[in-house]
This record gives sequence, C-alpha cells and structure tokens, in this order.
Amino acid sequence: MRVLKKIIPIIVIVIIIYASFLLLSDINKISEKIINFKIELIPIIITLVIASWIIVYIRWNILLKIIEIKIPHRINFQIFLAGGALGITPGKIGELYKSQILKDKFDIPRSKTAPLFIVEKFFDVTGALIVTSFGIWFIPELGYLSILGIIGLFFIYRILISKKLFNKMLVFFNKIKYFRKFLEPLASSHEILTQILQNKKMILVSSLSIFYWLVIGVAAYFILQGFGITTIELINVISTYSSSLLIGAISFIPGGIAVAEGSLVGLFSIQGINLAEAMVIVVIIRLFTLWFSTIAGFIALKTSNSF
Repeated sequence: MRVLKKIIPIIVIVIIIYASFLLLSDINKISEKIINFKIELIPIIITLVIASWIIVYIRWNILLKIIEIKIPHRINFQIFLAGGALGITPGKIGELYKSQILKDKFDIPRSKTAPLFIVEKFFDVTGALIVTSFGIWFIPELGYLSILGIIGLFFIYRILISKKLFNKMLVFFNKIKYFRKFLEPLASSHEILTQILQNKKMILVSSLSIFYWLVIGVAAYFILQGFGITTIELINVISTYSSSLLIGAISFIPGGIAVAEGSLVGLFSIQGINLAEAMVIVVIIRLFTLWFSTIAGFIALKTSNSF
C-alpha cells in the first residue's frame, strides 16, 4: 500500500531520533533504569493505554451516529485502529484515510465522514488544553500555553462554523501540495461539520476527550513509577504529558516527533528529573503511548481485506 510506504521514512527518522536521545544519555544509567524497571506495572500501563483507545473509540462511534452512520463494532473498531497507524503523518491528517475505508467498504461518501477528522482533532486539542490547565498551579509556565491555546481554539471554532472562513482555510491549505489530496472531501462538507459541532452531544464528546487525556496521563505516571520516580505528583504528570503532546501537535511534525519528546524532557527536567534519565523515560513513555497504538493500527490495516 502506497500510504504505508510513505510512513516508512518517518519510522526510520524516529528510530534515528530515539537512538540520538539514548546516545546523549549515560549508557550505564540507561541499563540500570531499564533493568530495574518495575515490570509488574506493565500490565497496568498497557491496560490504561488500551482503555484510552476505547474512550476515543466511543467518541468516534458517537460522531458517526450523529451523522446517522451505523457500522458493526468489530469492523468499526478495526477501522478506528487503522487510523492510529496513520496518526504519525503531519497534523495526523493521514487519519482521513478512515473516510476512504468507509467509502470503499460501505459506499459512504467521503464528504460525509471527512469532517469527523476535524471534529476529533478539535476536541483532542480542547481536552488537552483543559487537562494542561490543571498543572498551572504547579508549573506556572503552562499558563502561557493554556492562554494562547484557548485564544487559538476560539478562533479555530469561529473558522469552523463560518462557511466563508472555512472555505478560505481550505484554499490556504490547498496551496500546500502535501495537504491537497486529503482536503478534497472537505470541500463540500461544511454543512455536516456545523451539524456535528452544534449538536447537544458535543458536551459528552468534550467529556470523553478530557477523560482520554486523564487516562493516558495516568499511564505516563505509572511509567515514571516503574522507573522509581515518585517526586512528581499525578496531576503534574498528566498536565505535563498533555501539554507536551499539544506542543507536538501544533508543530505539525509527523506525530509531533522530537518536538513532543523535547518538550516532555524539558518539563520533566524543570520538575527535578535528571536530563539523561528524562530522555530515557520519555522514549519509553512514547513507545507505550504512541508506538503501541501505531503498531496496533498497522496490524488492523494488514489483517483486514477491506484495506
């Protein structure tokens, strides 16, 4: 599949970046930290990560129901997971491939399902900002990110509900060759987009988005616990993780690679974790919270005849 071939260079770059992170760390400390990791926490971490998938899958299913699309859960969950494999594209725009899968398998117009991508990303950012704000009292630097994010989110919402501004946004992104092929289904979908955003179920969608960041943040907390880091409170870890992922998403770099990791290392360092140790911990956190879902997505892509 051509889409998978395009992801391979990204994976190679990621391996190089992670290898660089580890090489910059003290090799003896890396070995010591990994050997002494509390493996009894791994089932808890994996359970939390999978629980976070289920939360956003429920959100995805609610959004489909709003536009009156019903798909058997077994197939729907596989399609949802497939999007995770393509989440390492710039701005996660590769997740729009889910619309193509729905078109191929159920003959659902892409213009009807493509807006779901925008709604998902909008509420991902909303949830991340709310959870990030929990840590302002402990890490004042997060306040600037929260304020800027809230202002930006307000303007994004205005663009999404205004057909004129929305079309201008599409014209702008159409000038970028990479995005052009993905944006075609969105050209005639503004009515569906506003229908979703103004639906009363958006309160539930918002709540699920916040819950997702809380659960995945708890997974990151247990990874720190596995490394014997007990000096950072749970709420700090959750807000630190969400803020770093938010910064990575804003960068539009595939999967926020290097930007999210660098931000997370920096924020952990501010909170007293040795820089070399922070690098190792961040790589492990990303393996569990990003690459585990990416691998699951690749399996979903490979094991389904519809793809």
